[in-house]
Amino acid sequence: QLQLVESGGGLVQPGGSLRLSCVASGYTLRYYAIGWFRQAPGKEREGVSCISRSGISTNYADSVKGRFTISRENAKNTVYLQMNNLEPEDTAIYYCAAAPVSVCATNEGAYGYWGQGTQVTVSS
Repeated sequence: QLQLVESGGGLVQPGGSLRLSCVASGYTLRYYAIGWFRQAPGKEREGVSCISRSGISTNYADSVKGRFTISRENAKNTVYLQMNNLEPEDTAIYYCAAAPVSVCATNEGAYGYWGQGTQVTVSS
């Protein structure tokens, strides 16, 4: 059974950067497409980014394009989300999730495994 643990969140001022990590255990991560989601207080959970099983294809929400970069190191069972030029609107709990598919899943329900989340707070 696959288990996911996020880390790297914290408090940062606008314009700053953070790098989130999603580390898998219990099973190899290389058989899964991985997505990053976030949920702000009072808001619904939204997709942020996704990376295919091979790491070749990536998707980004319009709100983070050009600022966030998703990557993976399958040998380390880890997926990263590099977040640059952070804005207060990026404040949320960030979750990684795994889907047993080759390409990015088109809906949240396809992701059967979820981490516990890591808090990102962007404030001046």
